[in-house]
Amino acid sequence: MNEDYARKQLVKICALLYDRELTVSAGGNMSVRLNEDEILITPSGKNKGFLTEDDFLVLDMEGKVLGGMGEPSIEAGMHLALYKANPDTKAIIHCHPLNCIALTMKKRIRTDLTPEGVLLLGDVPTIGYFTPGSKELANAVASKASSKAILMERHGAVTQGKDLIDAYNRMEELEFQAKLQMLVGRCRSLPRDEVTKLMEM
Repeated sequence: MNEDYARKQLVKICALLYDRELTVSAGGNMSVRLNEDEILITPSGKNKGFLTEDDFLVLDMEGKVLGGMGEPSIEAGMHLALYKANPDTKAIIHCHPLNCIALTMKKRIRTDLTPEGVLLLGDVPTIGYFTPGSKELANAVASKASSKAILMERHGAVTQGKDLIDAYNRMEELEFQAKLQMLVGRCRSLPRDEVTKLMEM
């Protein structure tokens, strides 16, 4: 991906995530795969609603900083682990959506309440709590790399996609599904044959 375009897209998506209250303050991190050997990632400690095109850092696939000022996100290892596991993944978003986090402390998320949940997310696993930025967290997330979205207990959510819009749409849908589940409580899922039909679409 063209780096200038990727920087512009990251600014827009980060601001949108902030405006939609999918992340707050300096929380969360977002990245784009530029090519086989490099990613562009958000910096550590900066409010995602106010980033500029010059704030992002270029890393190689081992986490070495190739360009940019400051420190990369402490979750860079998690991003790199997912990119290595999924060559088709071109963008990753990690946020701290309120309802998603609340749900990780109560029950497993269900994405089969609506057609959109099935189509955009599929099955979403929840991994246990690990210290943010730790290798243990990166390994735990990477172990679920085949999932479009992953929840982390008391921490947040990760989505991946073929581009930033794809990853963003999944994050927005994930928080919607979490909020819906918190609102309705116990309820029936879509019929199994309907879920199968949707998955085949």
